[in-house]
Amino acid sequence: MTKLLPQGLYARAALIVILPMIILQCVLTYVFMERHWQLVTNRLSTALTQDIAALIDLHQTFPGEDEKLMRIAQDRLNIDAELLPKGPLPPTLPKPFFSIVDAALSNEIRKQISRPFWLDTVGRSDLIEIRILLDDAILRIVAFRSAAYASNSYIFLLWMVGTSFVLIVVAGFFLRNQIKPILSLAGAAEEFGKGRDPEFRPRGAREVRRAGFAFIEMKRRIERAIEQRTTMLNGVSHDLRTVLTRFKLSLALMPDGEETQELQKDVAEMQRMLEAYLAFARGAAGERAVKIDMIEFLEELRFDAEREGRDVAIAYSGEPIVTLRPDAFKRCLANLIGNAQNYAKHVAVEAVRDRRFLIIHVDDDGPGIPASAREDVFRPFFRIDEARNQDIAGTGLGLAIALDIARSHGGDIQLSDSPMGGLRATVRVPL
Repeated sequence: MTKLLPQGLYARAALIVILPMIILQCVLTYVFMERHWQLVTNRLSTALTQDIAALIDLHQTFPGEDEKLMRIAQDRLNIDAELLPKGPLPPTLPKPFFSIVDAALSNEIRKQISRPFWLDTVGRSDLIEIRILLDDAILRIVAFRSAAYASNSYIFLLWMVGTSFVLIVVAGFFLRNQIKPILSLAGAAEEFGKGRDPEFRPRGAREVRRAGFAFIEMKRRIERAIEQRTTMLNGVSHDLRTVLTRFKLSLALMPDGEETQELQKDVAEMQRMLEAYLAFARGAAGERAVKIDMIEFLEELRFDAEREGRDVAIAYSGEPIVTLRPDAFKRCLANLIGNAQNYAKHVAVEAVRDRRFLIIHVDDDGPGIPASAREDVFRPFFRIDEARNQDIAGTGLGLAIALDIARSHGGDIQLSDSPMGGLRATVRVPL
């Protein structure tokens, strides 16, 4: 049943409104047809059969007065009656699909007259023809269908269906207005998940407004937590930078030697780590998402790589204008490209935009990363002895920062085997 039901809230809410109304109409129609309509038809058929039975009794009681009898039937009973020569009745006609009149009249004729008869309720839409075999003749009766059938009952059905249709349209209109605030809340949550700052104002029903205010409060708490983390990271990095500066001054005053060179390497490594921390803090603090041209964006990355003496192949397909935080996203891709360049000779960047996602593949022809370690490499300071050269300098934060930036845009990064033989890093960001 879950697979058959609609998935959207509007469709489900409409189903909740419309389905009970349809069931109610079906029940009312059934009760009306079985009780009222059939009851009225049975009573009309009974009355018509009684008139016919009275004509037969008068014919048998007063022989030779048939003309007066037929005239009275036409003037007083609104029945066209005549006597036909005695003979066989016409063959029985097939029963109509909707046989409420046929069944009611047949039952009453059998009950009140108890003579062979022939009935035609479908030959002419407005008339009913009845032939009854008497002892000396055949009584032919032609009466209006309304004399035996509640023909105007369809007006009730038309009013019921028409009124229900109008009510369903009005209910759908109000239902759509009630669902709009929920869709607005869902859109705001989705935009915030992509790292954007949506304009949202709670409206709608009390429960929906309550959910909207809860979302705004949650958004403020998350922003305060990010701001506090960034401020703390900036403060710690700044303080450590001051200490490192004193180390550098002390080392500069010391005579050159093997121990001094080792200390200088350690200080330089710590300096790169702190720069990575500060870069991450700057990228996470306060940058707004704007529309950028991805072709120009990727060309800038390629130009930055060429300035370092390395070539990067760039390819892009799809609509070029996307909404991102440019500085943070540039740092994300630069970390992935730089990580690939450290361990490979050739790097290729392929970006594709479809209707829902911006997908960027960073491929290299390096040694790659074992499948069992592809989740661990996103942990800060994690290194792989087998696949990566331990002598290559690095803070161990590049992939962690790239993943954090991708997730702040509502996306993710996945590692897989590259068609070039090395590693493929895929950045998927929703639009």
